[in-house]
Amino acid sequence: MILPPSRTSAEAHLYMDLRPCSCGEARFARQSAVVALEDGDLAARYTGACPACGQPREFTFRLPAEPAVAPAGGFRYGGDEPSQLLDPGEWLRVADTYARSVPAVGDAGQPARATLIRAVAALDEVLKFIPPGEDVVPAAACTSEWGRDLRQREPGRFRRGRLAAVRDTYAGMLPQAV
Repeated sequence: MILPPSRTSAEAHLYMDLRPCSCGEARFARQSAVVALEDGDLAARYTGACPACGQPREFTFRLPAEPAVAPAGGFRYGGDEPSQLLDPGEWLRVADTYARSVPAVGDAGQPARATLIRAVAALDEVLKFIPPGEDVVPAAACTSEWGRDLRQREPGRFRRGRLAAVRDTYAGMLPQAV
């Protein structure tokens, strides 16, 4: 199965991490290759075996015509357009997971900084789903089970003001602005 475009390899790896094997194991050692699709487009194919059960794993992502460029010294999962791989609820889940893994006190150094940068980038991805002139992520944008459930339980978390406030809080925890 060929999935929609992954705007960056970071987005592709995150997508794979969020799709565990049938045995429940999420991680697997991956080899990647660029392959030509039947329609002439290029794709990135990731293959490997599940370390828990040995089941082969394979993901193929269409490559975008123009790759996303990360800002100098920063990190991005994609360009200005919303993701076609992950929905806003999944991005919010990723931001929460990263933020929870950073120690609340003390200086955890470079690993904590890298984790916070990824939390900020995930919140940036949620914000991309808000249409111009609107203040909330549309319910229809949440297409995954996780996203629909989170949107139903906590609809306020999908409001522009709240997302921006959380994003700014995480960015403010960094030694330099993101």
